[in-house]
Amino acid sequence: MNVIERLDEVVNDHIRRTRLYNEPMTLECAKTFVKQHRLNTRQRNSVLKLSVATNCPDWETRIKIIQACSQEIVADHEFGHGKAHWEVIEELGQSIGLTLDEIRSAEPLPTTRIAWLAWETLTKNRHWLEGLIANTCAERVNVPGYGSGRQKEVGFSGVQREHWRRAFGLRDDQLEFWSIHSEADIEHSNLGWETIAKYAERLKMEDAVVEACRLNLMVWQTYWDGILDASKAVTTNGAAAAR
Repeated sequence: MNVIERLDEVVNDHIRRTRLYNEPMTLECAKTFVKQHRLNTRQRNSVLKLSVATNCPDWETRIKIIQACSQEIVADHEFGHGKAHWEVIEELGQSIGLTLDEIRSAEPLPTTRIAWLAWETLTKNRHWLEGLIANTCAERVNVPGYGSGRQKEVGFSGVQREHWRRAFGLRDDQLEFWSIHSEADIEHSNLGWETIAKYAERLKMEDAVVEACRLNLMVWQTYWDGILDASKAVTTNGAAAAR
């Protein structure tokens, strides 16, 4: 297999083994997701991803990384109607019953903190191609063609958009977060995949970028599992208190 086929295989394996992609999202999980992912979006795009841009010697790729980060933390005029993605997450959280204060006062879970520390090493202290994989590999799950069933047809964000509409009774305008990530993540992740296709063989980095993808998706699995476990603990404690 060529390097892109190998990366695709790693992404598919990540989807198969990660609970978040294979379990229906409950309301408590959705609330925990909003609180943690708002924090994670701001941290990754204001600190971690920009480290990769700093290390990148290719000017065009560097600018594309910065533009992608700007959409996430400043304003997305292409997909998000001028709002940063973390602001769209706040709106999503309010649509399922969270207050803005609850969202903004949330603290990172221990697993979220561990993920940030891992990504700090995987973005700052690696070759820029490995760092680029750290920036883009998880966005690949939102691209159609991975996983199975409906996810293979529309990507993870597409599946979640449908699920949140049914499970939580949301309107299309309240599902903007999942809509923009269906579109923006295709563009953002293509930056990684296309750049790898261009440079990996030339720099003899094929094995290194595949391993970087595997390691980063292990970190993402830890991050997602932390959200699931925290939400189930809240549900269990609430049920016990009710008894």
